[in-house]
Amino acid sequence: MQQARSMVSRLSSRLQALASAPCRSLSCAQDVLHRTPLYDFHLAHGGKMVAFAGWSLPVQYRDSHVNSHLHTRQHCSLFDVSHMLQTKIFGCDRVKLMESLVVGDIAELKPNQGTLSLFTNEAGGILDDLIVTSASEGHLYVVSNAGCREKDLTLMQDKVRELQNKGSDVALEVMDNALLALQGPTAAQVLQAGVADDLRKLPFMTSAVMEVFGVSGCRVTRCGYTGEDGVEISVPAAEAVHLAAALLKNPEVKLAGLAARDSLRLEAGLCLYGNDIDEHTTPVEGSLSWTLGKRRRAAMDFPGASVIVPQLKSKAQRRRVGLMCDGAPVRAQSPILSPEGAVTSGCPSPCLKKNVAMGYVPYEYSRPGTPLLVEVRRKQQPAVVSKMPFVSTNYYILK
Repeated sequence: MQQARSMVSRLSSRLQALASAPCRSLSCAQDVLHRTPLYDFHLAHGGKMVAFAGWSLPVQYRDSHVNSHLHTRQHCSLFDVSHMLQTKIFGCDRVKLMESLVVGDIAELKPNQGTLSLFTNEAGGILDDLIVTSASEGHLYVVSNAGCREKDLTLMQDKVRELQNKGSDVALEVMDNALLALQGPTAAQVLQAGVADDLRKLPFMTSAVMEVFGVSGCRVTRCGYTGEDGVEISVPAAEAVHLAAALLKNPEVKLAGLAARDSLRLEAGLCLYGNDIDEHTTPVEGSLSWTLGKRRRAAMDFPGASVIVPQLKSKAQRRRVGLMCDGAPVRAQSPILSPEGAVTSGCPSPCLKKNVAMGYVPYEYSRPGTPLLVEVRRKQQPAVVSKMPFVSTNYYILK
């Protein structure tokens, strides 16, 4: 029990430190925390609230962090991710706008299909990671990180104005919906009881608007940040509590907070912006080359293409890798001593009962199985480069 409390305390400190990183919003800088529509709901259910990216969010509930993590892997958990920035981009030139900012092939998306993409700058650095969905209703639905809200909004709004001044048909709308993530192997079963649509026809990274437990106008996207099957539900803010309460009536569902979300995504090998990728990291260095659309690579028509595309052939000097080690847990900013590098994320894996981490090493040391030395608590400790994800993902893919 003491170990679990200590882990939550360390995670809480790390998450709060991340919230004060350079990518923070203005509100965070002013120490004025936003509240999601579920704030009182979290308190009523024992949520321990912490500051994160300018928002007051639960780091955990009455269950321990480890129990919450394992419940998500074995059943399903409900996360409040309403702090994420949700926008819609309208107009005939909406794809033109988005492709002027990201590395992905947005034009090839089928109706209601989505993709993970990256905002990049002219130096090839990653400004943020985001999910772009081509909604069948005739707009792009975009979800990006709360910590980069002001930066992302400015980027998109400036490009909208630039294109509008050139006669393009494009517009942007900021949504005020709540966003709930239901994650775990039984998530689809739980949700199916409250929707008429057949969720077997909704594979990973696709989306549909439907009524969910009596709430109309919800956009359900088969995706998440845990490595498990699951959905994110964009719901009108006024109905968020009703929907959360309806989902919690199923004994399969428990509330989960930031601590479990962080360890789940790390086991799944997923990046946390501001830790594992940032403006000084290219997609190739960050092991995210797969986000670069084939057509976009050939055209070299995205920000930073002149830096990023050559790295695909010449190999970037450094690479994000997975790490495993025994002994004391390796934490973010721990030095990699041999070869020289740095850890960007790390925690004990509740599923593997081993310490897992991510970090950057020179390319020639990035092969799985390569032994390294890391510094933990001023002591040298052996580690080994490992394949990611550390825990196999369970995304729902149609065969």
